[in-house]
Amino acid sequence: CNVGIINGLSGWMSSLDDAPADTITRRFRYDVALVSALKDLEEDIMEGLRDSELDDSVCTSGFSVMIKESCDGMGDVSEKHGGGPAVPEKAVRFSFTVMSVTLVTDDKEGEVTIFTEPKPNSELSCKPLCLTFVDESDHETLTAILAPIVAERNAMKESRLILSIGGLPRSFRFYFRGTGYDEKMVREMEGLEASGSTYVCTLCDTTRSEASKNMVLHSITRNHEENLERYEIWRKNPYSESVDELRDRVKGVSAKPFMETQPTLDALHCDIGNATEFYKIFQDEIGEVYTKVNPSREERRSWRTALDKQLRKKLRLKPVMRMNGNYARRLMTQEAAEAVCELVPTEERREALRELMRLYLQMKPVWRATCPAKECPDQLCRYSFNSQRFADLLSSTFKYRYNGKITNYLHKTLAHVPEIIER
Repeated sequence: CNVGIINGLSGWMSSLDDAPADTITRRFRYDVALVSALKDLEEDIMEGLRDSELDDSVCTSGFSVMIKESCDGMGDVSEKHGGGPAVPEKAVRFSFTVMSVTLVTDDKEGEVTIFTEPKPNSELSCKPLCLTFVDESDHETLTAILAPIVAERNAMKESRLILSIGGLPRSFRFYFRGTGYDEKMVREMEGLEASGSTYVCTLCDTTRSEASKNMVLHSITRNHEENLERYEIWRKNPYSESVDELRDRVKGVSAKPFMETQPTLDALHCDIGNATEFYKIFQDEIGEVYTKVNPSREERRSWRTALDKQLRKKLRLKPVMRMNGNYARRLMTQEAAEAVCELVPTEERREALRELMRLYLQMKPVWRATCPAKECPDQLCRYSFNSQRFADLLSSTFKYRYNGKITNYLHKTLAHVPEIIER
């Protein structure tokens, strides 16, 4: 797609309702949507200039706008009573949030921030750009639909938008950060293998077995450029290696990276993934798995029943088919750990479970917070220490579960959170 941007306001007034019924996707032109978002912020920008005591008439250029991009699948959106056009029953939404507007001034050193989005993770500050009937796993259709967005974004990176704010034409420059993606979407956009791959992480090159042996000491190494280079190696196989050697060389990059994402951790799925893991540890501890060689399915089922019964009795937690955010939040509490401890036979195992939960609850606010350095500086300072203690517990007391395997989110929780925040 070769997109040149000519007039930033063309097409702005057209409404969303004139789409024919069998449309698979509706989208705004990216530049038009950004103009609209900035016009919505006009008063905030003017107020920010006044608060910073900047002379309004002098500030016409040097505005930088930071944009957070998000894209996610929207599950089941099928029509409940039929009759509409035949479209896939899943949808994908690509949206953006204006995170901040800064101004580089001549006299003051550096940048002055004149607007910051107070609730950057709220759906209210999230502006939809493209709504599509497509399954997020259908890579071909998804890339065909999002390709023009990438092209428009690339065209805007190099150019300036001149827009009238407060009655004067002002020049804006945009910086895009793709941080609103969950792991599945990151893997798809960056050409990585799916989440069951031996290459457990979207941020570093570790394999699952390495990550289970060394739980804490990893740094973020992957990036979009490198993924593109690795894809070219995968495609050309310049050293004429076997499939396994080649795959090891490119660390699981076997499709063409399509959209640049920034290293982040999706807090909700992190909660859910880790709660699932704790739920399994609870079962194993009730059944004293560390003493058994190969428990039967019946035994495992009985432990699970005992756990569900206890959680329902003590915490009024109904069992769920698939772990969800609300269940995860209620399961990951000290009182849930206490309830489980009542079913654990030996005192030292109870103590270990309590300690595990205590450390986890120390770590959790850090990746849940919008701005960890402000909201929970103490926990952020202690994070590396806590994650090291947590990993030590897992690799000693609970090593029966982490022998050569670890889940994707547990690896990220232990190894990458402080560095993500620093970046």
